Amino acid sequence: MKKFLLSFSLVFVGLTLNAQSWTSQATGFDNISRGLSEIHIVNPTTVWALAYDGVSASNVIQEFTKTTDGGITWTPGTINVGDPTLTINNIAPISATTAWVSALTPTIGNNGVIYKTTNGGATWQQQNIGTFNAATSFINGVHFFDANNGVSFGDAVAGEFEIYTTADGGETWDPVPGANIPNPLGSGATIEYGYNGGNVTIGNTIWLVTNKGRILKSSDMGLTWTASQAPVTDFAGTAQSARLTMSSLTNGCLLKTAGTTYTFYTTTDGGATWSAGTPFTGAYRVLSYVPGTTTLVATSAGNPSGSAYSTNNGTTWTTIDSGAQRGIVSFFDGSTGWCAGFNEDPFTGGIFKFTGTLSNDNFNTTKFKVYPNPATSLVNLQTEGLDSYTLKVTDLSGKVMVTREFNGVENTIDISSYASGVYFFEINSGNKSETIKIIKN
Repeated sequence: MKKFLLSFSLVFVGLTLNAQSWTSQATGFDNISRGLSEIHIVNPTTVWALAYDGVSASNVIQEFTKTTDGGITWTPGTINVGDPTLTINNIAPISATTAWVSALTPTIGNNGVIYKTTNGGATWQQQNIGTFNAATSFINGVHFFDANNGVSFGDAVAGEFEIYTTADGGETWDPVPGANIPNPLGSGATIEYGYNGGNVTIGNTIWLVTNKGRILKSSDMGLTWTASQAPVTDFAGTAQSARLTMSSLTNGCLLKTAGTTYTFYTTTDGGATWSAGTPFTGAYRVLSYVPGTTTLVATSAGNPSGSAYSTNNGTTWTTIDSGAQRGIVSFFDGSTGWCAGFNEDPFTGGIFKFTGTLSNDNFNTTKFKVYPNPATSLVNLQTEGLDSYTLKVTDLSGKVMVTREFNGVENTIDISSYASGVYFFEINSGNKSETIKIIKN
């Protein structure tokens, strides 16, 4: 079964980019016209990006590029997954040193692999021997919530979606019981399957999209799942397709494409239900949220090409630039983000860093306390005015120590096992976010 990544531009056009709000940076690839299919921001200084061939998308490219200094320098690398014919269909980093990838032959399946690096991409080792090897196996991706907990996911095998979880950094993988996953729709040649792109993660929650227009969702790092019907028949079909974008655990949007008709939907309950569709008013149609806000950034490398932003969840748009090829976008906060491009040589272009500020949403109307600071064991988190929030703790290298979802006004987290040093507590709720520095003694 052949499946396709959700759309992004595959054509390279040589032109000079003079955008006022994007600063060109060199991805460092030796081959020209390298595009980027994914950009993952671990923290404001550490970013990984997955490459593809901008001249011919059918060429297998097992390459990535990474920065650890906020984009001042980018260092490309090769992802050795043991077979040069395998297509890398996603990359999942958690720090400057550690990342995972999934790969397969897109036309046949039953050879899905997961590889891990712990030395910044210099070498890679397979982790999932014994999984995704049934005749109908087709790995769609892998994601890690922190250094230990991860999930890998694929199509149906024997009438059940093939999903595995790990709690030891990928050393062992356990199949999720079929009873914990909604059954795929259809059967035989028409059975429901997932896609290599378009999946979203926030905190401990992950959303997967399918060819039946459904959204599979897990809020416990892949252990149990629910399914909801989106207002589309297929997330990457020929008659219509859609792109799922989430800003928080509850708020998100979906842009449906049917020929030349573009319809915009929003959700306020994590994708369970959707608004009535409205005509999309933007000129550019690859959408990405500034996390935890109602600010959307839209890009396009086609015709027209350029970028724009909306601070009111897609109602109105302000142009950033036009006439310049802008690929996929990823933002860490309102002033830190990158946009994909195509390199001209190892020293010119390939990625663009945003300059400016799109959103300053924070907890200025909510009382939020994290104490004691410095701390030795338990850290208390106290709020007034929040029903729920997501906490992510990272160290100075960008390694994710833990992600957790909290309800209530007072909670605690145990950091007694952490090494002494500085940690960042990133709190997100709705359209508000805040990062607090904690010292561990």
